[in-house]
Amino acid sequence: MSLTLRQLAYFKALADQGSFGRAADLCRVSQPALSMQIKEMEGILGSALVERRARQVLLTPFGRRILEHGERVLDEMRRLEEAARWREGLSGRLALGVIPTIAPYLLPDLLARVRASDIALDVQVQEGKTARLLTDLREGRLDAAIMALPSGGEGVVERPLFDDRFLLAGTAARIAAVDAEVETLRPRAIVPSQLLLLEDGHCLTEQALEVCGRGRGHAQINMGASSLATLSRLVAAGFGLTLMPEIALPTEGRDLTLRRFADPEPLRTIGLIRRASSPEGGWFEALADLTARSGRALVAQSQVTTDTARADTRST
Repeated sequence: MSLTLRQLAYFKALADQGSFGRAADLCRVSQPALSMQIKEMEGILGSALVERRARQVLLTPFGRRILEHGERVLDEMRRLEEAARWREGLSGRLALGVIPTIAPYLLPDLLARVRASDIALDVQVQEGKTARLLTDLREGRLDAAIMALPSGGEGVVERPLFDDRFLLAGTAARIAAVDAEVETLRPRAIVPSQLLLLEDGHCLTEQALEVCGRGRGHAQINMGASSLATLSRLVAAGFGLTLMPEIALPTEGRDLTLRRFADPEPLRTIGLIRRASSPEGGWFEALADLTARSGRALVAQSQVTTDTARADTRST
């Protein structure tokens, strides 16, 4: 009897999770089934792979050596599968990750374009924060991901697609107060106590803090909203001001008064990333082109929406 790829995948999950229960959940099998496969591996190899403790599983020295070999085998198998899937460009199954501050605004148009370009393409979308998407991309659960650049990931290829500018959003009264205080609107002019942002973990929050020149630990900044939809409703109800990404304006900008910042306008660059080890085969550039078209169309729509809300951007 020889080892199987399934056993290697189960063993890697166990090593990563440090628990039979969590590894079984990750592999979507029962805990007894996963445990049986690990025991069978140990029988084939003739030595224990893990130390079984009450609350934790530790690799034995032999287990660590086997894990190194197993990871190389799984990585090569993943590359083989990718080469077969992408041999004819953008076709087959595509596992695509998208961050939450992009997904609801970009995906409807993008998926329509993707399906129009190849009706047989099976797109599986996963929404998640940047750190999670990078992990899933690295471990082969995703083929590509759409996020703000730079991604901060290692071993990835990044393709910038379009710029998504930030606007100041608030009630008419709050925006009027800002207009009365500053002649030229710049992000650093926003009073910290009025600023509402998304909860920790969203890259949009990091970007907003950076453009406003504020630190993460600033006690006066409220970072509690879980989504842009929640954030926009709080701002519309008068609880503060926020930086709203341009692509979200047609959906989230309703009932809000908007102002554009003076040049250079603060922005984030939206891009597509993949593993550097993934075969190119034309699929990545094809997907990048479709995504860029969707993004530019959405930005153009947002600019029409805000034509009457432009601030005076004359330089001081």
